Amino acid sequence: MSKHIDTLLKGKKGEDDKLSSISKAINSNEAPVKEKHARRIILGTHREKGAFTFWSYALGLPLSSNSILSWKFCHVVHKVLRDGHHNSLQDCMRHHSNIVETGQLWGNLHDRYGQLVALYAKLLCTKMEFHVKHSEIRANLEVTDEVLERVAGTDINNVFQLTVEVFDYLDTELRLAETVIRQLNTSIAISTLTSGQCRLSPLIQVIQDCSHLYHFTVKLLFKLHACLPADTLQGHRDRFHDQFHSLKTFFNKARDMMYFKRLIQIPKLPESPPNFLHAASLAKHARPVVVIPDEDEPEQVDDDDDDPEPLINVSDVTMPSMAVPQQFDIFDQTFGPANGGFDDRDIQIENLKQDLELLRTDLERVKGEAQRYITQLKSQINSLEAELEEQRVQKQRALVENEQLRMELEATRRRNAEHESVQATFGEAETRAQATEQRYNKLKEKHTELVSSHAELLRKSADTVKMLSATQQTQEEVERTKQQLAFEVDRIKQDADMKLEEQKFEMEKLKREFDEKKAEVERVKGTLQSNEKVGEQQTRSMSALQAEKERLMHSVSEKEAALSALRHAAQLQQSSLQQERERSTRELGELQGRLQEKSSREEQLQQKLLEEQFSLLQGTVSEAESIIQDAVAKLDDPLHIRCTSSPDYLVSRAEATLGSIDKVKRGHSDYLTNMGDVGGLLRALTQFSHLAADTIINGSATAHMAPTDHADRLTENCRGCATQSLQFLKDLKSKASLQRADPASIRIVVQKILRLGKELRPKGVDVRQDELGDLVDKEMAATSAAIEEAVRRIDEMMNQARKDTSGVKLEVNERILYSCTDLMKAIHLLVLTSTDLQKEIVEGGRGAATIKEFYARNSRWTEGLISASKAVGWGATQMVESADKVVLHTGKYEELIVCSHEIAASTAQLVASSKVKADRNSTKLTALQQASRRVNEMAANVVASTKTGQENLEDKDTMDFSGMSLIKLKMEEMESQVKVLELENQLGNERLRLGELRKKHYDIAGVPAADLSEGNGLAPSAASEPSSPKPSKPSIMRKPALAQKPNLPPKNMFR
Repeated sequence: MSKHIDTLLKGKKGEDDKLSSISKAINSNEAPVKEKHARRIILGTHREKGAFTFWSYALGLPLSSNSILSWKFCHVVHKVLRDGHHNSLQDCMRHHSNIVETGQLWGNLHDRYGQLVALYAKLLCTKMEFHVKHSEIRANLEVTDEVLERVAGTDINNVFQLTVEVFDYLDTELRLAETVIRQLNTSIAISTLTSGQCRLSPLIQVIQDCSHLYHFTVKLLFKLHACLPADTLQGHRDRFHDQFHSLKTFFNKARDMMYFKRLIQIPKLPESPPNFLHAASLAKHARPVVVIPDEDEPEQVDDDDDDPEPLINVSDVTMPSMAVPQQFDIFDQTFGPANGGFDDRDIQIENLKQDLELLRTDLERVKGEAQRYITQLKSQINSLEAELEEQRVQKQRALVENEQLRMELEATRRRNAEHESVQATFGEAETRAQATEQRYNKLKEKHTELVSSHAELLRKSADTVKMLSATQQTQEEVERTKQQLAFEVDRIKQDADMKLEEQKFEMEKLKREFDEKKAEVERVKGTLQSNEKVGEQQTRSMSALQAEKERLMHSVSEKEAALSALRHAAQLQQSSLQQERERSTRELGELQGRLQEKSSREEQLQQKLLEEQFSLLQGTVSEAESIIQDAVAKLDDPLHIRCTSSPDYLVSRAEATLGSIDKVKRGHSDYLTNMGDVGGLLRALTQFSHLAADTIINGSATAHMAPTDHADRLTENCRGCATQSLQFLKDLKSKASLQRADPASIRIVVQKILRLGKELRPKGVDVRQDELGDLVDKEMAATSAAIEEAVRRIDEMMNQARKDTSGVKLEVNERILYSCTDLMKAIHLLVLTSTDLQKEIVEGGRGAATIKEFYARNSRWTEGLISASKAVGWGATQMVESADKVVLHTGKYEELIVCSHEIAASTAQLVASSKVKADRNSTKLTALQQASRRVNEMAANVVASTKTGQENLEDKDTMDFSGMSLIKLKMEEMESQVKVLELENQLGNERLRLGELRKKHYDIAGVPAADLSEGNGLAPSAASEPSSPKPSKPSIMRKPALAQKPNLPPKNMFR
C-alpha cells in the first residue's frame, strides 16, 4: 500500500514538474526558451506517449493578449513536433484550428512579434499537414533516401506533387527566417542581447528542417528530370534556384552570428546550384549535415527553478537489491535501463567467459596428455627405426621440395607472361596518352585561333561551342583511359591475390600429405612393435638396409645439390620479378601523375574558355551600349530636328524591338543555365541594340511631326527606353548583377512607344485587313456603275437639249455633251484596263496565298487603289452634275473645266497606284498608260469645247471711248485699275483659301502638312482615305480624299 502511495506521489510530483516547466518555458519575458524546460516537456511527451498534458495546459494560455507569449508557444510546439513522441503529431493536429486562429489574429495586427507569430503559425500548420499526409517521413525529417524513394513511389504524378509540397514547406521555413533576420537588421537588437536571442532561438529548428528539405528537393528534382522533358520542369528549376540563393544567404548570415556559433554547426552549400539537366551532377551532391554540439547550454539557476528532474528513480537505494525488484518507469521501458543498471546481456557475457576458460583448461589438459603419449611412443623406438625413418623423411622432404620448386618455377614463368601483358597494356595506355596530348595540342591551337579572331563575335561563338564539345569528348576519353588503367591494376592485384591463395592451398595440401605420412609412420611403428619378435630377421636385413642407407644418402646429396641450384635460380627470378614490379609501379605512378596534370590543364582550359565567353559577352554589351548612346545623342542633335518619320514605320520598329526583347530574355536564361554557350545571347543582344536604337531615332523623328502632347510623351519614352536599355546592359557586364538582369522594364517603355505610334497613325486604317480584298472589288464595281450612270444621264440631257434649244445654243450644248460622253467612255475603258492589270498583279504576286491574303499583306497599296477608284467615280458624277447645270444655264462653265481637271488627276492617281506593283514589261500596263493618255486627251477636249461654247455665247460689247473727255477717260482708267486691284486681291484671297482647304483636306486624310511639298501630282505618302465600312452604299455627293501612293518612305527618312 505504501509503495502504491509513493508511486502516486511521484506521478503527482512529475505532473507538477511538467506543468511548471511549461509555465516557465512559455511566458511573456523577452528571452529565449531555456533548454532544460523544453527538454522536460519533450521527456514528458515520451513518458505519456503523447502531448495531451502539454495541450491541456497550453489551451489556457492567453495567447491573444501577448505576442511574445505566442512566439514562445510556437517555438515549444515546434520542438515538441521535432523531438517529442511520434504521437505528439496527432495531438497537435487536433488543435490545428487554434494555431490557425492565433496566426490570423496576430497577422492582422501591426506588431513586430505579431508578424513573426503569423509566419510561425503558418509554418507549423504546413509542417503538420505535410507529415500527416506523408506519415513515413518523421517530423524531424531524418529519413534515409530509401524511405524518400518509397514515399515518392513510381507514379511520376505523385513525385511531381510531392516536389511541389516540399517547395511550399521550404518556402514557409525561409520566409520566417528572412523576416526574423530582417527585423534584427532594422532594429538595435543584436544576437548577444536577450531580445535578439528570443527571436533567433527558433531558427535552430528552422536550420535543421531546411537542410533536410534542401536534400529532398535535390533528390526529387533529379528523379523528375529523369522522367520528364526539361521544358516542362523550367518552373521547378526557377523556383529551386530562388530557394537555393535564399537558403544560402540565410545560412551565411546565421553562420556569422555569435549566438549560433556555440549552439549549432551550420553546413555550407555549394557555390552554384546543381545542374539538373546532367544526371551525372547527382554524384557531386553532398547531403548537408547540421551538427548540434553535445555541450549543454550554461543554465543560470533562478530563484524559482526547482531541482533537475532525475532520469532514474534512486529514492529506494537503501533497500536491499535482492529483496525489492528494480522499478522501471515508462521512460526506462522505452529507452532501456540507465547507465548504472545491468541487463541479461551482461550475465550472458559473463557465462560465456566462464565457459571459454573451462574450454581452455580442457584443451591444455588434452595437449599435455597427447604430449606424454607421444614421448612414450618415441622412447619405444630404437635407433635403427629412428635412422630408417629419418632417411625416409629426408627422401620425402627432398621430393616435396623438388616439386615445390618446380611449381614455383612454373608460377614465375606465368608471372613473366602476365608481366609482359601488363607492359603491353601500359604501352597502349601510353599511346592513348600521346593521342590525348595531341588532342590537347589541337585544342590549344583552336583556342589561340579563337583569341586572335575576337572581332568576329557571332561566328567565333559557334566555334567556341564546338571546341567545348571536343574538350568534353577528350575529357571523357581521358576518364575512360583512367578507368581502364585502374581496372588493369585491380585485375593484376586480383591475379596476385589468386596466386597467393593457390600457394596457400598448395601449402595446406602439403601439410595434409605430411599428416598422412605421419600417420603412416605411426602405422609402421606399430608394425615394428609387432615385429620385435622377429628381430633376428631384421638383424639379418641390417646389411641390406645399410646399403640402402648409403644409396639414399648419395641420392639425398644429389637432390640437395639440385635443390640448391633451383633455389638460386628461383631467387634470381624472384629478384628480377620484384624489379619489374617496382618499375611497373613507378611507370604507373608517372602515368597517373601525367593524367592528373592533364586533368588540371583541362580544368584550366575550361575555366579560361568560360572567361573568354564572358569577355565576348562584355564586348558585345559595350558595343550595344555605344549604339544606344549614339541613338540617344541624336535626340539632342539640332540637325536631327529636320528629320521626320511616319507612325507606321515607328510601329513596325517597336514591334520588332519587342520581339528582340523576348529573344534576349530567352538567351539570358539559356546562358545562366549553361555558361559555356553564349552564342544565343550575343545574337539576341546584337539584334536588340540595333532595333532599340532604330526605335529611339524613329520615335524622335516621328515626334517632330506629332502634336505637342504626343511629341513630349514620345520623346520622354524614347529617353526612358535608352535609360532602361543601358541599365540592363550594365547589369549584364558584371557577374555580380548578371543573375538579376531583367529586360521587363524595357518592354514596358517600348510598349508605351508602340501605343503612341498607333495613336499617331492615320485614322483611315480602321478597315479590317481581311475586308480589303472585297472592298477593292466593290469600289471598282461602284466606279464602273457610276460611269455608266453618267453616260446614261448625258444621253438624257442630250435628248432634252435637242428639244428645248436650237441654233448656236444647241450646237454648243451638243459639242460639250459629246466631249463629256467621249470622256466617260475613255474613263470606263481606263477602269476596265486597271481592273485587268490589278488581276495580273494579284496573280503574279500572291504565290500560294489567297487573293484576300495578298490584299491584306499589301494593305497600304490596296487602300491607295481604293481611294483612287473612289476619286474617279466621284469626279464622273460631279461632271454630270456640272454639265446638267451648264445645259440648263444654271451653272458655270468653270465648274465643268474644274471637274475635267479633277478627273484627269484622279485617273493619274489610279494609274500611279496600279503602276507601283505592276511589271514594267507588262502589256496590260502599256494598255493602261495608253488609256490614261486617252482620258487626258478627252478631258482636254471637254475643256476646249467648254471654252469655245463660252466664247460663242458671251456677248462682247464694243468699247467706244470717242465721246469721252480726257478727265472722263482718266476717271474710267482709275476705276478700271481699282477693279483690277480688287480682282487681284480676291484672286490672292481665293488662292490662300484654296491652299487652306487643301491642307485641311490632307489633315483629314491623315497626311502631315510637311509632306505636301513632296507631291508630284499624286497624293502624299502618308495614310489612305478612310474606307467606308459599308462599301455597297458609296457616298457620291461628297468629295473623297485624294488617292495615296503606296507606303514607300522618302529618301530622307531614317530607317
